[in-house]
Amino acid sequence: MFITVQYNVTYINIDEGTESISFYEYGFKDLATIFFYMLIAIILHAVIQEYILDKINRRLHLSKTKHSKFNESGQLAFFYLFSFIWGGSILTGEKFTTDPTLLWERYPHSHMFFQVKFFYICQIAYWLHALPELYFQKVRKEDIARQLYYICLYIFHVTGAYILNLHRLGLILLVPHYLVELLFHASRLFYFSDENKQKGFTLWALLFVMARLLTLTLSVLTFGFGLARAENQDFSVANGNFNTLTVRISCLAAICLTQAWMMWKFINFQLKKWREHTQNQIPRKKVANTKNKPSKKECKANTSNGTVKTESGTSPRARKAKAS
Repeated sequence: MFITVQYNVTYINIDEGTESISFYEYGFKDLATIFFYMLIAIILHAVIQEYILDKINRRLHLSKTKHSKFNESGQLAFFYLFSFIWGGSILTGEKFTTDPTLLWERYPHSHMFFQVKFFYICQIAYWLHALPELYFQKVRKEDIARQLYYICLYIFHVTGAYILNLHRLGLILLVPHYLVELLFHASRLFYFSDENKQKGFTLWALLFVMARLLTLTLSVLTFGFGLARAENQDFSVANGNFNTLTVRISCLAAICLTQAWMMWKFINFQLKKWREHTQNQIPRKKVANTKNKPSKKECKANTSNGTVKTESGTSPRARKAKAS
């Protein structure tokens, strides 16, 4: 009950009579499985922190502020890398990656393959484990609110896609999003090691905007056109059908608001980087100008009795010829 995935449903191929296909549904017993893998995530978090991140921190000698951000980016980079590879391997075997109409056709998609259900259980377990980690890692008070925002958003959206049987849409949106987040945290890790390494942020900014456009496009197509035109629009918890106008508007509004909030944070981040860049350029210009200007001591040394002297000490005026 705690380790294995529950609610197995097996279908036998009537035509051949020998092959059987196993699917999985969700239920209350999944809470026990999620709790177990949440404990596993806490253990893995501690192992990565002690044997990898702490050793790198001792070599870099970072400040307390950078030390906290380095640990955060290090943990998330490992998770995003693992989730991107795992989610990408699942998408390679799915048909809806090439045919977007399968995101809403034959809804509700209450049956999942083992890999899909296990992926969602691990996702929910990881983001739930991030809540007690705020206490275990002794995160600064200034960073707690910021981390709580995105942790709660992940829990809300991933759990919502799992419960509402929108796991196809959730999977195809999570994988590119995790790629973008992986690039950001990897770039931040390189930045902490060497502040001149900032090229990764440029690529991240481009992919970030593309990921937001992809999310909005697929969400509008799924909720605004696909599910809205489906014949089966009856609310039924037993059948896993949540295709009603209220649910569709709520889901689309939640996704749009989240994307707007992320774009707002993105714009503020870019403005902050631009201000830091301009502030660093101003002192360099001042230093260059001061080097070109002569100092006050040099001016006094070159002036005597109201006349200006050259570097050799002689007056620039022409000397009078002596009478012979």
